[in-house]
Amino acid sequence: MRIAFIGGGTMAEAILNGVLEKKLAAPADIAVVEPVEARRTHLTHQYGVVTTDDAKSAVSAGDIVVLAVKPQDLPKAMSNIKGTLTASQAVLSIVAGVKIGAIIAGLAHPAVIRVMPNTPAQIGAAASVWTATPEVTPERLDEARSLLQAIGEETQVASEKYVDMATGLSGSGPAYVFMFIESLTDAGVHVGLPRDMAAKLAVQTVLGSAQLVQQSGRHPAELRNMVTSPGGTTAEGTLVLEASGFRASVIEAVEAAYEKALLLGEEE
Repeated sequence: MRIAFIGGGTMAEAILNGVLEKKLAAPADIAVVEPVEARRTHLTHQYGVVTTDDAKSAVSAGDIVVLAVKPQDLPKAMSNIKGTLTASQAVLSIVAGVKIGAIIAGLAHPAVIRVMPNTPAQIGAAASVWTATPEVTPERLDEARSLLQAIGEETQVASEKYVDMATGLSGSGPAYVFMFIESLTDAGVHVGLPRDMAAKLAVQTVLGSAQLVQQSGRHPAELRNMVTSPGGTTAEGTLVLEASGFRASVIEAVEAAYEKALLLGEEE
């Protein structure tokens, strides 16, 4: 496949790295439009891809055009290429909160894929939720699916509303997990563990627990009960978490992020 990236930031780099590692495209088949010269130099030297600040020339050579800019930079990015896309091309947007309708209007192009990936894409462990308009051809749908599988797990949904919901959960979720790891580490230091040991234990505990859920197929509550002995240390610890509103705080955080995603969409 031929891919043109509008924006050469961290997420765009994660995607192009995954595509190259999976050999879905050759470096010569990837073009990145990036205004910052230092980023263009880095991407060219690191991956051998074509970089430019000329959006129209890059887009014309892409089967899939990836919008990978910040929401505030999207209107200008779309105006630069509006009216240049052909029916055989598909636009894949990873811009948080921006609705498909806004992209169609901004580009005068109906074949749009909207994706919510997350930061573990940098190591090929993303959780991506995506949807597409009926105008996206089967060939481009297959290419988009392969592209997303190159950076982790992907879930296609029929309605755009689920992409907004996923923004609050999987999109922002890594930040919640990072905060939990940080808190576990600090707690270990508080009770007397050396910081490097506490950090190692916290990371492996979260990683191993997630893998156990994934590989066992058991409900997290069932696994939690297996760890929690009557009158034991884990029961004491979970009592504190429940009393402090841990579960409710997580739910409220996801809901707040989801509502913010909806608000960002309304501002477009």
